Amino acid sequence: MTDQIYDIFVIGGGVNGCGIARDAVGRGLRVALAEMNDLGSATSSASTKLFHGGLRYLEYYEFRLVREALKEREVLLRNMPHISWPLRFVLPLHKEMRPGWLIRLGLFMYDHLGGRKILPATKTLNLKTDAAGAALQGRFAKAFEYSDCWVQDSRLVVLNARDAADRGANIMTRAKVASAERVGDLWEITLESGAVFRAKMLVNAGGPWVEDIIKNTIRINSSEGVRLVRGSHIVTRKLFDHDRAYIFQGTDNRVIFAIPYEGNYTVIGTTDKDHDNADHKPECTEEEADYLRKFASEYFKKPIARDDIVWTYSGVRPLYDDGASSATEATRDYVLSLNDQGAPLLSVFGGKITTYRKLAEAAMDKIGRFFPAMTGEWTMHAPMPGGNFPPDQVGALIARLRADFGFLDADWATRLVRTYGTQAQEMLADADSADALGQDFGATLSAREVDWLIDREFAKTAQDILWRRTKLGLRIKDESALQAYIEQKTKK
Repeated sequence: MTDQIYDIFVIGGGVNGCGIARDAVGRGLRVALAEMNDLGSATSSASTKLFHGGLRYLEYYEFRLVREALKEREVLLRNMPHISWPLRFVLPLHKEMRPGWLIRLGLFMYDHLGGRKILPATKTLNLKTDAAGAALQGRFAKAFEYSDCWVQDSRLVVLNARDAADRGANIMTRAKVASAERVGDLWEITLESGAVFRAKMLVNAGGPWVEDIIKNTIRINSSEGVRLVRGSHIVTRKLFDHDRAYIFQGTDNRVIFAIPYEGNYTVIGTTDKDHDNADHKPECTEEEADYLRKFASEYFKKPIARDDIVWTYSGVRPLYDDGASSATEATRDYVLSLNDQGAPLLSVFGGKITTYRKLAEAAMDKIGRFFPAMTGEWTMHAPMPGGNFPPDQVGALIARLRADFGFLDADWATRLVRTYGTQAQEMLADADSADALGQDFGATLSAREVDWLIDREFAKTAQDILWRRTKLGLRIKDESALQAYIEQKTKK
């Protein structure tokens, strides 16, 4: 047992747990966080990778959630312009689906609910003349185009954790909590490693495991539950040549997205299927992959074949169990449940990646009375590591990096800026050639970058680097050399 008594101990290193840890430590609290696997290794790295209001949630009258999410898009865009950027969405009108006037009304609300300032407004497209129509079937003549934002979801989690650690939080990965119990007016938290920590408050941000943690780790009674909903995606070879995304309506009242991905690919998703157990690894089933292929093929001129799929991924959304009849209708809003029968416990149910920062602020509001010396809100205007530049200066930052490091080509420089922002300069330091960056693992991944990810971003395996710190796993098929390097470095 350590002598340190933390103010808050967070269980769970997804976007909500890391967001709460960052917010709390920035208000002067002593914070520790334990994640049983890698940061963002479950739900938070398996999203559709959008900061969006959730256009379809308007049909379920989730106005508060949509308004909050719409307002957050631009807050987050300003604070992390390296890993998030504006994206235009093309919504083709389908004669057998929602009428055009209804969609336009919904998009009018979408444009005005959130006080949009940076993102452009909705406009109407003629698909017979606009480039967005070239990839679509000829029967689609008209579309609406509106704004949302793209985000590198797993990097968002890591940067929250990194900023929290820089401010003094103790961030522990591969550190599963075995038990937590109230001892006097404190929580005593025991890890599977045997390490014991004490804290004044416990935050359960276990995502899909939030209910299991309440019942089996903390062992208290609760009537609140979580509904596990699996969302699967397919990644195909590049399906169209422009930089906009599509949103398609289906006959089952659902929508899916087709989004440009990592330069040479298109990501299509998502599904909504109930998932039986958080411990059962979510995987995109053949049925789900076929559903997404056929759904998108109702719109694209060239049908998507199974051979076009290069990768699939799936995550489990831990939605608050509101008794909805279907997974699609279950609320995406978050619920914060406070148990103060002794040392306080805050459990986080639900939520979506776009509102993670507001969720963290709401959590701080809940726990503020237990820490009267805690300072006020601060994250709204605080950039993430590497994000201290205006959103419209990404191109200038890439040009400067290429000017300072002449061995970088355009794609390499763009990848580094879109991953590390202004800190790409620091990472490359005084390198005067690609050879100066050390061992080359392929796809522009160098030993210098790997060292940075291990030393500063909690990476411990090749999977951490190839699929969560970057998406180079799409290009690097043999990870053995990388894993051997990591093992050699971490043994020193």
